[in-house]
Order: sequence, then structure tokens, then C-alpha cells
Amino acid sequence: MVKLRKGEKKDLPAVLNLIKELAEYEKALEQVANTVSKMEEDGFGDQPIYGLLVAEENGVIIGTSIYYYRYSTWKGKRLYLEDLVVTESKRGIGAGKLLFDATLKIAKETKCSGMMWQVLDWNEPAINFYKKYDTNFEDNWINCNIDF
Repeated sequence: MVKLRKGEKKDLPAVLNLIKELAEYEKALEQVANTVSKMEEDGFGDQPIYGLLVAEENGVIIGTSIYYYRYSTWKGKRLYLEDLVVTESKRGIGAGKLLFDATLKIAKETKCSGMMWQVLDWNEPAINFYKKYDTNFEDNWINCNIDF
């Protein structure tokens, strides 16, 4: 049975492993520069900048939802789902749905105007999962970033 709970510092090594598993799936493992100590400082320091849920099965972390709040000048407070990851061997048992639903609930409880996230255009399993939620898929925006 899958159990959900709020993530804790002790979970960060397992969560980082899930992040690396996702990055490998997305053919971008070399881009992961994050560390457990950075995640601890950023999520559990004086001013946490992200929230974390974990899914466990028999005491082993099998999935995570990592999110933060952003502000839209058009829509107000939004919850941004940075990553939703379930380890490959446990996909299809409902952990992703539990994590996604719990993250949606957090967005509603914290009075967000909605939840946002990204999905790669070739990731059909994820796209099909999100379609079950009546998701709006945008095609007008280009993602931009500057790395330091």
C-alpha cells in the first residue's frame, strides 16, 4: 500500500535519486547539479523555497512531488509543480495519481488560482496521465532560462 506524507530532510537522498532517475529518462542526467545539502538549505532552511511530498511503499520512497509558489500578474498566486516522479518499477500502481491529487489539494488549500507544470512533448505516458485531469496544454510560450 502506498502512503503519502510531507517530505523531511532525511528523505532528500532518496528524492535526489528520483530526480536523477527522471533526468536520465529525459536524457539529461549530466545537467543535474543539485545536491542533498543544497536541497536541505533550500527546502528546510530559514526561508524554504519549495515544498515536498513523498510516496512510500513498505517504508521505501518510491515517488515525490516537488512544488513551489509563483506569482502571475494576470492570475495571482499559482502553485508550480516542478517535478512529479515515481520510480520506474512502481509506475502504474497509483502513486503518481496520489501525489498529483495531493499537490492539487495543496494548491486549493493555499488559495492558489491554479497549478502549472511542464511536460516534454515526447513524453506520451506523462501527457496521457495529465489528459485525465482535463489539462490545458499551451503551445504559444517558449521556455527561457539563463544558467549561472
